[in-house]
Amino acid sequence: MEETSLRLKGLLFPSIADVAVLSVNVNHEAIRIEARSTATEAGCPSCGSQSSRLHSSYLRFPADVPSAGRQVVLCLWVRRFFCRNAACG
Repeated sequence: MEETSLRLKGLLFPSIADVAVLSVNVNHEAIRIEARSTATEAGCPSCGSQSSRLHSSYLRFPADVPSAGRQVVLCLWVRRFFCRNAACG
């Protein structure tokens, strides 16, 4: 399973770090890809300081174009982190 996941990640997300492909389901109408962020920390978008204190996670559905006439649904679990910089708004 781990090897298959690595191959799928390489095919689907070749230049994106910290992403784990959980499943890929294909039927006549759609291709559904479920993935999650594996990042253990992130930089604050306002001040840039790094934090590993998890705030929450949520599901995103980035828009994508059809592939081979099928709808593509990307279900991406992402994480939000608290900023540790007290001076940051």
